[in-house]
Amino acid sequence: MSQIRDISLAPEGRKKIDWVQNHMPVLSKIREEFIRDQPFKGKKISLSIHLEAKTAYLCETLAAGGAEMYVTGCNPLSTQDEVAAALAERGMTVHGWHNATAEEYTSHIRETVKVGPSIVIDDGGDLVGMLHKEFPDLCTKVIGGCEETTTGVNRLISMDKEGALTFPMILVNNARSKHMFDNRYGTGQSVWDGINRTTNLLVAGKTVVISGYGWCGKGVAMRAKGLAARVVITEVDPVNALEAVMEGFTVMPMAEAAAIGDMFITTTGCRDIITEKEFYKMKNGAILCNAGHFDLEVDVAALKRIAVESKEQRKNIMGYKLSNGTWLSVLAEGRLVNIAAGDGHPTEIMDMSFAVQALCARHLVTTPMPQKINLVPREIDDEVAMRKLAFMGYTIDSLSPEQTSYLESWNH
Repeated sequence: MSQIRDISLAPEGRKKIDWVQNHMPVLSKIREEFIRDQPFKGKKISLSIHLEAKTAYLCETLAAGGAEMYVTGCNPLSTQDEVAAALAERGMTVHGWHNATAEEYTSHIRETVKVGPSIVIDDGGDLVGMLHKEFPDLCTKVIGGCEETTTGVNRLISMDKEGALTFPMILVNNARSKHMFDNRYGTGQSVWDGINRTTNLLVAGKTVVISGYGWCGKGVAMRAKGLAARVVITEVDPVNALEAVMEGFTVMPMAEAAAIGDMFITTTGCRDIITEKEFYKMKNGAILCNAGHFDLEVDVAALKRIAVESKEQRKNIMGYKLSNGTWLSVLAEGRLVNIAAGDGHPTEIMDMSFAVQALCARHLVTTPMPQKINLVPREIDDEVAMRKLAFMGYTIDSLSPEQTSYLESWNH
């Protein structure tokens, strides 16, 4: 039985799902193939991804392929109650509601995995982690799974190094047709969608400090530059930092950037990026937000502890006054600003990411996985990109046999 906020919200959720369906042609074509072939017939799929309309359409695509779907979110603030209701109305088992407490969030994941899934689809690693910690006996039933994001990939690699991972996982995030587009163009646009709709402030002329210059940071920085901000990058990786310099951005440590930034955006996937010592250096009115998976990058707990006053300044903005009189504004409680204060990545971007997810899930049931950590097969990566190009009206060249032979030979 589903655990959702209000089933009467289903019609509004259905409108959202129908809208994204019309803009996800690659996934829609895969859905047609799944209806015909029924690759997941008799299989249970437990899924934990941001529970909004695009994820819902992925769930419906997998269900169309015969899967028995058990669905939850991967962030307490990203679940949309109307979308959860729409899936429950279609017969899926859904556990989740917006603004769940930490205990409720954990309970929802627990309910989703204790059914004994054949396949798991995760975003951030909470579902896979719980399955191993609390239900190790059920791990033997799992054929394999797919991981959506960088944070989850890092956790899986750590589990594998320790010998703790007991079933194969495909690193969907590492597919070129995922991270080069989802993490860069998707995050780049959706982060600024979330910031702009939440603050209604001008970006042009402001100093924007972006922590991390991986694919997500690159996307956020590119959009900030396009909005005429002065962009400062903080990094720990010298190659990423050098790349940022070559792109024309200023690079400095956070200890220095804290004093000059008007807006701060963390994209590292690590913790304690902006902490108490930085808060006291910041300008009055500085805005802080996070685009990493977990709410650990901006130390909101420390900010709450040292604040002499706090108040809601606007929907999804909490203000904290420090003892020096400075007010700092935190968006979306320091959680993913693009999904907790917005609708997440653009639909056409998630068409690609979720097409990779769907095809990898099918790959799990058709192809033995001898290793625990697996990259997305190149043919799936290329197939998604080719399908996307075709739907956009583009064609490309192909290698001739002679060209292929030349590239594969060392003796020219």
